Amino acid sequence: MSEVDQNTGIKIGAIRLSGNVMLAPMAGITDSPFRQLCKSMGAALTTSEMLTADTSLWGTEKSRLRQQWAADEHPKCVQIAGSDPSQMAVAAAQSEQLGADMIDINMGCPAKKVCKKWAGSALLQDEHKVKQILESVVQSVSIPVTLKTRLGWNRENKNILSIAKIAEDSGIQMISIHGRTRCQKYSGDAEYRLIATAKKELSIPVIANGDITDEKKAKQVLDLTKSDGIMLGRAARGNPWVFASVNEFLKTGTFRLGPTLIERKHVMLKHLSLIHQVYGEEVGVKMARKPIGWY
Repeated sequence: MSEVDQNTGIKIGAIRLSGNVMLAPMAGITDSPFRQLCKSMGAALTTSEMLTADTSLWGTEKSRLRQQWAADEHPKCVQIAGSDPSQMAVAAAQSEQLGADMIDINMGCPAKKVCKKWAGSALLQDEHKVKQILESVVQSVSIPVTLKTRLGWNRENKNILSIAKIAEDSGIQMISIHGRTRCQKYSGDAEYRLIATAKKELSIPVIANGDITDEKKAKQVLDLTKSDGIMLGRAARGNPWVFASVNEFLKTGTFRLGPTLIERKHVMLKHLSLIHQVYGEEVGVKMARKPIGWY
């Protein structure tokens, strides 16, 4: 078994999670219906889709829907993205006022439209700006602030160890690291060596992310990195059962039987029902096409 204690959830500030297997935030994917399903299947933490730090845009339908939460969806972790420290601080403070239990800062998104605004993983090229943003957000709220990031901008500039130290010194209470650079996007294989080094050097929880597809890979990554937990992203699409399977394997070393056809149908219909509850009947039909296709 991994040296990580599977029976004790990670502590983030005053918040104690139920475990250490989490759902990674993904734009266009981790909306309220999907988060609710993954949570019910054993995800210890779910995070909202990336929300712009420009609060003047929060009145749009897209932003409003990204701030939808189920009544029992706790802890509520809101991910914000931007490049202006003051703007990020305001967004964090307003999210707290709206009921967020945690704030996650996005410094990992590789999308061109995000990076060209000097947000997401583009910020890894400017460590001074990283420090300004992290300190500004931490000081603006009374709830825990976490960071989601990558190894660096490109192969020649893997500065995650410096970024991680800045994060810890700034008051960040957990860091999640995707084992690729921005320039890799999702190509090639995730690299875990630097995540392991970051874990050795930090006192805050470190979460490993990237290419964790099943039970064996989850255990392998935990054993290799000694990280406090893992995040599953693309592996959960159409497969929310992966959280129950991974949790079971990490705790007992045994494989959980996959869902039967009846169970799969039940969850698909549950997902469809939640989509219609959140988006309404007309929009829900359109929004359901992608997630139902995953199954």
